Parts: sequence; structure tokens; C-alpha cells
Amino acid sequence: MKVLGIDIGGSGIKAAVVDTKNGELLTERHRITTPKPATPESVAKVVKEMVDYFNWEKAIGCSFPTTIVDGTCIHTGNLSDKWLNVKVDKLFKKECKLPFYVSNDADLAGVAEVNLGAGKGKKGVTIVITIGTGIGSGLFYNGKLIPNLELGKMLHSNGKIIEFYTANSIRKKEELTLKQWALRFDELLQYTKIVFSPSLIILGGGISKKFDEFKEYLTTDVKVKVAKFRNNAGIIGAAMFAREMHK
Repeated sequence: MKVLGIDIGGSGIKAAVVDTKNGELLTERHRITTPKPATPESVAKVVKEMVDYFNWEKAIGCSFPTTIVDGTCIHTGNLSDKWLNVKVDKLFKKECKLPFYVSNDADLAGVAEVNLGAGKGKKGVTIVITIGTGIGSGLFYNGKLIPNLELGKMLHSNGKIIEFYTANSIRKKEELTLKQWALRFDELLQYTKIVFSPSLIILGGGISKKFDEFKEYLTTDVKVKVAKFRNNAGIIGAAMFAREMHK
């Protein structure tokens, strides 16, 4: 089944038409810079622009960079405080006149990876961590999603919310070397092991393509793999989510 998947991020909004059986992108990925400020109204207009670009007229899946419960944003994340308590699926449906199925971006990236990618067939606890403007995370047990895990919102021992210490945006902002950043990220992995005892951690987001350059600095003994679909996992998972919800 072909479905349009949209992945909304703090810096860019990306989309493609996806073959939900195998995760293949059937079109080139299209990207539009996330508006500043990223208010509900401004993002909805970009989503409409994206839908028009693909000339899409059916159901749409959307991965969103905050905690989503029943289509409603319950945490503002890295976009705008105005998103709090917004019914995101209803907003996009109103703007585009099409059905929207919206869920957390890391959860949906995980759906793609656990069903079709790096975590396919894996038993036990699998955690997907997406590293970008913030830190997203998805928790799976025997392939089943346990939604809305927010590792990035934990407090670090220095008193900071941990994504404000180890997100890729912080690496760039503070001009950290890859080693300096990786040592910070390793602290998050160590804490994740203590709390969840995962058998596999899958890393996604743009910086995952540099994994071979920083993996030597990671000391966790949990198996760590790079997302098969890399930065497209959110698009693919969103499309798969819409396919299941629209039945």
C-alpha cells in the first residue's frame, strides 16, 4: 500500500510516498525548512504545502516531535509552547481536508525499524533513540510499541534536561568534537541500560551516519545498531502507522 509519510522535525519537515510493505521510498524525499517560530498555524501551512507538492488526496501519516496522546500534543518539545494541548491530527485535517494520523516521531521511527529494519525479529526490550534537535526515544517489547517513552526529558546529574546536554543540536551549538559529544551520549546509554535492560539499542537521526566515527567512545555493553532507514525512518513509520489506523 502506498502512503504519504510526513516527518516534522525541529529544523526540517520531510516527506515521501512510501511502499508500506517494504519501507521503500517511491518518490524522492522532499524537504521544507521548519518555520520560525514553529507555531501550529505556520507548521500547518507547511504541511499543506507538502501535501500539495505530492498532489496527495488520501490518508496521511505524520511523525511529530513531541509526546502525542490520541492525536493531542501534551508536551511542547522543541517547536513552540503554543502546541500544548493542540489536537494535531484535527488541525492538519482541517488545513488539508484529508485524514491525518499523527504520533510521536521516535515511536514511529521505531515502528519502521522494528518491523522492517534493524530490529526486525528481535525479542526482548529494544530501544530506538533518535538524535537531532532533541533526543527522541521509542520503547518496544517483543516488537510491540510501548508508546511515549521520553528519555530525552530525564534530568542529567548536572541538573540539565539530558537532551539539552547531548542532542546533536547541542553538539553543533557548543562546537563539541565528535569524541566530546559521544562521551556525553554514552552517559545516556549507560543510564538507559540501568533502567530498561535493553537487548538492543537502535540509533537514528542525522548523526547516526557518523556512527563508525564515534562508536569507539561508547562503553555500553548493550548491542548498538544504526537504523537501517537512517533519517527516513520517521517518514516510513508514519506511513505504516497511517496504513494501520486507516483500515
